Amino acid sequence: MSLMTGDEKHGPAATSTLDALWVLYDRVLRVSPERAADPERDRFLLSKGHGPMAYYAVLAAKGFFPVDWLPGFGSYDSPLGHHPDRLLVPGAEIGSGSLGHGLPLAVGTALGLRAQGRTDPAVWVLIGDAELDEGSNHEALAYAGAAGLDRLHTLVIDNSSATHGWRGGIAARFETAGWSVATVDGRDHRALYEAFTAPHPGRPHAVVARVEPKGA
Repeated sequence: MSLMTGDEKHGPAATSTLDALWVLYDRVLRVSPERAADPERDRFLLSKGHGPMAYYAVLAAKGFFPVDWLPGFGSYDSPLGHHPDRLLVPGAEIGSGSLGHGLPLAVGTALGLRAQGRTDPAVWVLIGDAELDEGSNHEALAYAGAAGLDRLHTLVIDNSSATHGWRGGIAARFETAGWSVATVDGRDHRALYEAFTAPHPGRPHAVVARVEPKGA
């Protein structure tokens, strides 16, 4: 990440996600540069796209594109923009940055895979706690629970950025909609792995990863 310089880096938005992203790509997701077009691959969607440096660093470390792309981050002719572009960034499933879109897109992806009879691929989406201020996310999570989209997983990075909050906390919002939920320390790799791989038959799964408050 230190290779990426320039303005508008949204540093806290990136560093808050680094540990969770690494555990996902290193130990959980069934995806690699060689399987990037495999219909049976797992899908990872970065909804929290306005701080993509950690995402780019992990993709580079896993061989999706050369590490020497990283110093050009955000420059005019670099494929690594301030928001990921799926047409430019190898390994990126969606273009992201407009808050509130990722979870609805993940629901649609899970539905599409189900309609195709593909029961193996898992769908993961990473959102920030502040994205839950957006109504589109609540429609998506309510539908996913009712539809029993058990191949859908939502990772919520909680750095205390949400404007309103929810009675009982973030986990309660998902539980009310019929999701399986785990809340963990977002810097603890063992806890993250156990939460990511917890069984949740018949229900979508959410992992709330708590990290230090933004600006702390």
